[in-house]
Amino acid sequence: MSRRIFAIAALTALAVTATAPAAPASAAPAGYGSEPVVLALPDGFQPEGIAIGKLPYAYFGSRVDGDIYRVSLRTGKGKVISEGPGTPSLGLKLDGRGRLFVAGGSGGNARVLNAATGSVLKTYQLQTGAAFINDVVLTGGAAWYTDSANPVLFKLPLGRHGKLPAEPVRVPITGDLVYTTGNNANGITATPDGRGLIVVQSNTGKLFNTSYAGRTTEIDLGGDNVLNGDGLWLRGSTLYVVQNRDNVITTIKLNNRATEGTVLSRTTSPAFDVPTTIAEYGKRFYLPNARFTTPPTPTTPYTAVGVPRP
Repeated sequence: MSRRIFAIAALTALAVTATAPAAPASAAPAGYGSEPVVLALPDGFQPEGIAIGKLPYAYFGSRVDGDIYRVSLRTGKGKVISEGPGTPSLGLKLDGRGRLFVAGGSGGNARVLNAATGSVLKTYQLQTGAAFINDVVLTGGAAWYTDSANPVLFKLPLGRHGKLPAEPVRVPITGDLVYTTGNNANGITATPDGRGLIVVQSNTGKLFNTSYAGRTTEIDLGGDNVLNGDGLWLRGSTLYVVQNRDNVITTIKLNNRATEGTVLSRTTSPAFDVPTTIAEYGKRFYLPNARFTTPPTPTTPYTAVGVPRP
């Protein structure tokens, strides 16, 4: 794949469709540019996951071979910091200790990397056989991974000073979330009260409040749904859901226990091309364009987009 130098290009402004009469139109904060910015990624990279920490660097995982690519949000320049294992790198999260937690997709694994050097600190084989380890969140003293192919969560309980465990813990999914044909449990984040998890089921568009024991209860969206829901981002009691093939970020106001939610708006951009996951830096959200509807080749161009936070 190409290892060229990457520039940031400004594109046209966001377009917003309000879905509730009382919802304000999404707009850039005062004094902050409303135009999306585009980060060029390596040709043929096929990005899916993104993670951003306190520093202005975004990390992306490749669906092709699991490479991890780091980009400066200030200059747009980037490089591969970790060669992949030949299987995908999907959802990503950074912790406060400079570690990058990686969901391994069809490889059935999870990896933990040193985010500065790209070195692999530990690898966990979560599933053997059919698997799709899709996303990860850090909450409740653990890293939690979804598997879109099997009704189970995987927990990496973190010890004192964030010590990595010897083995993962398998947490079967029970309750309202029932696996069907297609892409099931996908994006995952914490509940606003910090006592559980929120999981999106992509093929039904349903959100689930999930206990640390794996018990799931559907979140009441008042008849609405987030079909093709992928990456999740929680900010206070506001949940942002990336609906990948719909090319939108859906904003949902949750109650504190995440039992009910109201869809406030759906935000799109002409720079979106099937975005998947989401991370925040400053007053912007950044999303990789997975381009699922474009046949991938080694020379297919890929980008990530930064848009003002709705």
